[in-house]
Amino acid sequence: MTIHFIKEVNLLKDMILELSGRVEDQLGRAVRSVMNRDVSAAQQVLEDDHAIDQNEVDVEEECLKILALYQPVAHDLRFIIAVLKINNDLERIGDLAVNIAERTLFLSSLPTATTSFDFPAMAMKSQMMVRQSLDALLRQDIDLAIRVREADDEVDEMNREMYEQIKQGIRKEPDRVDALIHLLSISRHLERVADHATNIAEDVIYMIKGEIVRHRPEPRLE
Repeated sequence: MTIHFIKEVNLLKDMILELSGRVEDQLGRAVRSVMNRDVSAAQQVLEDDHAIDQNEVDVEEECLKILALYQPVAHDLRFIIAVLKINNDLERIGDLAVNIAERTLFLSSLPTATTSFDFPAMAMKSQMMVRQSLDALLRQDIDLAIRVREADDEVDEMNREMYEQIKQGIRKEPDRVDALIHLLSISRHLERVADHATNIAEDVIYMIKGEIVRHRPEPRLE
């Protein structure tokens, strides 16, 4: 490994760290905007999305430059490939944060719909999965990546519960169907956030072990 290659890889690590930090911030603000019906916070999420888009392009270009100039092999090649894929998942999480913030803008103009669904719990679980998947990347922690995969089933179940609650809510409050549909949309966006966190965790496993684990049952930790 040449000194120049090591510098390029370290630069790439810094770039993916910057992107992951921005995405986490965006998602957190979007979730808080929904909980607090905070229109200004939601608008800020929309305005900041362009920075994430640019970061994603920059990371991809750096990956392609490293591949072209140094032709890495083995673990180094897996790292670059994993970063390319994780980069895309992070950008998609940023887009989902924008979608959630847009729902806040709509909900702020509608009467509050009543539902017993534990939205904060689902939001916290999805955010935790994103944070842990990125921690697994930084620490190259395969056990943590496996735990993220396992947690995805919990979020899927929460999304199904939300769907059932929305159906009941529409029957009880048909005049508030618009607000209820937006809440269901938020639940779906959070479920997709968890899916992307799972993708990141699976790419971490690939980077460490060289094994593609997509579509396989999760290996349970003892």
